[in-house]
Amino acid sequence: MSRPPGVPTPDELEARITELRAAVRRAMSAGDRQRARELRAGLRDAERAWDDAVLGDDPEAEQREPGGREAGDRETGERKPGARETSERRSGQGRSGERETGERESGKRDTGEVERGLLPVREQVHQALTLLGAPAAPKLIGAVYAAFFPGEISSTRLTSLRRDEERSFRTAPYARPYYLCAALTADLLAPARGLLTVSTWPLEQRIVGPLSPRTDFLTAAARLAEHAAAGRGTPSPEVQRLLWRFASNIPGAGTGTVGTADPAALAEAARAELDVHREADRRRRASAARRARDRLDDAERLFGSRLRAVRGSGRHTARRSGRRSATDPAALSE
Repeated sequence: MSRPPGVPTPDELEARITELRAAVRRAMSAGDRQRARELRAGLRDAERAWDDAVLGDDPEAEQREPGGREAGDRETGERKPGARETSERRSGQGRSGERETGERESGKRDTGEVERGLLPVREQVHQALTLLGAPAAPKLIGAVYAAFFPGEISSTRLTSLRRDEERSFRTAPYARPYYLCAALTADLLAPARGLLTVSTWPLEQRIVGPLSPRTDFLTAAARLAEHAAAGRGTPSPEVQRLLWRFASNIPGAGTGTVGTADPAALAEAARAELDVHREADRRRRASAARRARDRLDDAERLFGSRLRAVRGSGRHTARRSGRRSATDPAALSE
């Protein structure tokens, strides 16, 4: 079958997709989010064109499918529950008894799935981390998303998210605009337990030192408070409770009322204390970032270096010094 003139071949589309992915990465690295969004739109168009060129499309299939289902239903005398519920919702016809109760429960489940599935979980985490502007634990990420965004993040999906991101990066480096990666400890450059960051952040921002937990806490508090103050109207109860959790741990940020916080007062108190610790923390992070750039490869700079045990080093040291180790069976028997 001949291809119409002017229509790109699958090979040409694949080359175009590769070029667009690289351009998206460069735009994100340069901090040009507007350009990255434009490139991602072009990338989606190229991917759809590739699907059409390779897989083809059958416009008659969609027209045949509803009739095929109805014909099959007539032959078997059965209708699929999903099709019945969909037709009932569209026509607005009610049902009584157990069928109506079951549909209401199904509707609740569908609504919950829609609320949780508005975005992929990695997009949800990315939005929460971008708002926080600092490494954060999954529990805080979930609380921030639930307070400031529609829906919620499924906690079960967060347990393996970082491993999935690392596996994806090692399989196809920089194929995505960003990755959700681990924070790195300043001393060992190893992954910090339970802290997530975004790969597009500067390396210094993804490193945690002795003062970083406090400075990151204050940074997150100030950013959340400023975001809440910039919104229209009074913050929601969920936002108020979240801000109060921050305010209760920052001197001068509390309003005296349990469960509520003044966003402006919280931001001011957080920024004031942050000025005390910022410079010392920045120096420690900058020093660790220099070591990471010199010693780690691309994957390790995102996901941390792996600690490796040196077998037998303690026993050999003890023998060379003429002393027995405390765990040596011969020493225990003496």
